[in-house]
Amino acid sequence: MPQTPNKSVNFGAPPEEKKREKFLTAKYGAHQMALIRKRLRVEMWMYERLSELYDAEDIEIDLDEVLDIDTDIERRQFVNNVLRDWQAKAKKDAIVNVFVGDLLDKVKTL
Repeated sequence: MPQTPNKSVNFGAPPEEKKREKFLTAKYGAHQMALIRKRLRVEMWMYERLSELYDAEDIEIDLDEVLDIDTDIERRQFVNNVLRDWQAKAKKDAIVNVFVGDLLDKVKTL
């Protein structure tokens, strides 16, 4: 008597799939992206100028703090206070004053 094929199907464990990491991304409108790019340009300019003036990479000025200050006089005092500890390392005081003035002009555009 011929043997009949086994008609049962053996379902084993499914092959393991690679787990894909999920990332949350945000989309910004064109206007918002333009503001972000503008802010980044100012921050990069500031970082480069501070590196040139003070030959240091750990000096920072928080633009958010500068933007929160109401008047130009108070902003200038704030930036000068941040830079006061670094003045001994500055190449020339006149150049530092020009930097502070340029920074305040750029902050007004943000």
